[in-house]
Amino acid sequence: MIQFTKQQLQTIKQRASNETIEQLIANNHVVLNSDTLVPPDGRATWNLYYFCPEHAVRLVWDREKPFSHVCPVDGEEFTGEPYDGAWWRWLNGLNATACYDLGLLWNITGEARFLEKVKDILLQSAKYYPDYEVHGGIPYNGPGKANSQTLCEANCHLDLARGYDFVRAELTAQEQDYIEQRLLREGADFLMEHRMNQLHNHEMKINATIGVIGLVLNDNHYIEFALNTDYGIHYQLEHGSSEEGMWFEGSIHYHYYALQALLNFEKMAYSTPYSVSSNPSFLKMLKFPLSLVLNTGDFPRLNDCIAGQEKITHSHLFEFAYAQYPCEEFARVLSSIYQNISRDNIDALLYGVDELPAVAPLQCRSIHTVKAGVTIHYDQQNNHAMLLKHSPYGGEHDHYDRLGLIIVRNGKEILPDLGTTGYGAELHYGYYKNTVTHNTLAVNQQNQPPINPRILHFDKTDQYTVIDTLADWRQPPAEVDSHTIVQWDSAAYEGVSFRRIMICIGDTFVEINRVINPNQQQLDLIYHVRGEQQDRAGFTVCDNPLQGPLARMHSVYISPPKGEHICHYKIEGQSHFKQQMWFSSPCEVLIGEAPDNPATSDLAYTLVRSKHAFLDTIVQHDLSAEGATTLQDIGWSEGSIAFVVARNEKRTPVRYQLDSKALTLGV
Repeated sequence: MIQFTKQQLQTIKQRASNETIEQLIANNHVVLNSDTLVPPDGRATWNLYYFCPEHAVRLVWDREKPFSHVCPVDGEEFTGEPYDGAWWRWLNGLNATACYDLGLLWNITGEARFLEKVKDILLQSAKYYPDYEVHGGIPYNGPGKANSQTLCEANCHLDLARGYDFVRAELTAQEQDYIEQRLLREGADFLMEHRMNQLHNHEMKINATIGVIGLVLNDNHYIEFALNTDYGIHYQLEHGSSEEGMWFEGSIHYHYYALQALLNFEKMAYSTPYSVSSNPSFLKMLKFPLSLVLNTGDFPRLNDCIAGQEKITHSHLFEFAYAQYPCEEFARVLSSIYQNISRDNIDALLYGVDELPAVAPLQCRSIHTVKAGVTIHYDQQNNHAMLLKHSPYGGEHDHYDRLGLIIVRNGKEILPDLGTTGYGAELHYGYYKNTVTHNTLAVNQQNQPPINPRILHFDKTDQYTVIDTLADWRQPPAEVDSHTIVQWDSAAYEGVSFRRIMICIGDTFVEINRVINPNQQQLDLIYHVRGEQQDRAGFTVCDNPLQGPLARMHSVYISPPKGEHICHYKIEGQSHFKQQMWFSSPCEVLIGEAPDNPATSDLAYTLVRSKHAFLDTIVQHDLSAEGATTLQDIGWSEGSIAFVVARNEKRTPVRYQLDSKALTLGV
């Protein structure tokens, strides 16, 4: 066995609790208590097709109903493709996971039923695998054989290989050769053929799986390919991670997905010459996102992050990381994970230390990152936070929302980033991934072309935080060494620049926007609030004038052009939230409701609409409980913006010099 020495395995047996063993059995109940079912041909497709197209939630998978797929929200049944193929992909995943889990259980308990099930899955998989036809068609992805994308192929082969390592000693020489030649080598060769020359979390997983198969088979040909070729693991780490340690795709989920692949290899290689721990990006990537936790207790749903993936649940990474590299950051993330759940899990059993230190969970904090492109201001006294996204373009899993805004009020995300849903659901490309479903600027309701924003100024004092940023489509477009599909409109944004300044003073967050629009296109400054609009005075009900993602907006009202607007929102569990808006030229305001995530409830949308060649706006996000803060005496010249933050009897003058980027307070 490659994964553990005899001594390590003996320790694992002694440490294994009845609860952990029972949980492993329960996790594999379907496979363990059913006849082994392996598809005889390449009928399995993609698990991310297995989502309700209306509610954007995962369908209910039933082992006994391969042709019936039910929405958990309203019970609607879906049949045929793409759901049937996705059902088989789910089964392939269960089989592969069972190979690993039941192989481990065999080594812990010695129960023959676990060994026999693993052997059955491996031998049946080896029987069919070479003859599976290559098939695919998933956006951005190479093809598969057992499944329809190369990533899924790698995910399944990883667990099949690790499960084989657990039981190899119990197989005959003929069975070993059959599985190694027809399944493991066949799979590794296929993955090598279809690994793409790009930076990507997929290539990290593909590399890791090839490397694990190389370790299991003691074949340096596979290990060398996985580690040291162009676009191998070391190349990915050196070119795909920022100086701070953020994975280039900009999604915290995919950041840790890439690391999950890496640690699957490292857990087998850490005591060998093939360990990747010496790579400078290794520890930085493990640590950096821990500084991006919001005061919701979760990671932000930046870019492609399916609802639920923002949760801190990464024991599979940090049990091993803390044992190998004990430090406060890893102790704190484990404290966060185990706040409300038991530590009885596989990774704590296999890799964890006997006892974790008593430390506080991860907490939100202010951070400004130049290369990763995320700024968080945290008002600890009031428990408010603001996140401004000014990250470089990250390719496939990015969203088109430069200078996008998240605001958290007293621990509740009221201006959220929605993340996304399963990629096979229409709402992914049709709604969540688009510019207009983020708190940013859209032109002609089209997606922003890739751009790398500039930081013009940042300053943080005890009294305020100011971050001044610019997205300028007059500059050359951003490029990334990763395959992309054009889903934006460069013509709409031709000549447009968008400068967004955030000034945070206590529980007042002031947003200043300056848009240059030489072709006088339709501008929309978009805000969606997790609440209900309370004021419609001066508005007229209208048919929804929007096309594209926000064509699904309903309860639409529009105002005539005006220079100011105040929004009040009812917020569940909190007092009302107020936005005060000022415009340099009269703007229409369009309000309505469109889906939250999941799409079982709605958000309140406010769009500030203009076709002016120049548009300056100020928006005050009043986070106070009373909603009693106002901006007064607003004055905007070419070189500066001045206003007074007024609350009860207190008046705080603020001036920001647009050219020299200097902020004065109270003068």
